[in-house]
Amino acid sequence: MLLEPVVAVIDDDEPLRASLVRALRSSGYGVRGFASAEEFVAANGEVSCQCVITDIHMPRMSGLDLKRLLVDRGSQIPVIMISGDPDADLESRAAASGAICLLRKPFRTEALLGWLGEALNA
Repeated sequence: MLLEPVVAVIDDDEPLRASLVRALRSSGYGVRGFASAEEFVAANGEVSCQCVITDIHMPRMSGLDLKRLLVDRGSQIPVIMISGDPDADLESRAAASGAICLLRKPFRTEALLGWLGEALNA
């Protein structure tokens, strides 16, 4: 049984995605993991979730591309972006896209939970 609210975790790195799903579930969140942005879109994930946590760098559709798609569809779902890329420009690109924040891998679960709480209460 999933708990509310439902959070979508999108990352092509299966071990990281599984770890995030476990951590969020153990914190009381309903969570659904997706291996790609395309999988999330195909599952109509934006209808059933209250927040998206997505990696920026993924094959085919990036997290930034996904955020643009959601905006184009009129979605106001809060998006938290994550990345292991040290590129300093990513912070401004994530902010310009409307993302709540950019967390750099590796990040502390407490930091993610703090931003998730802010995103869901906004």
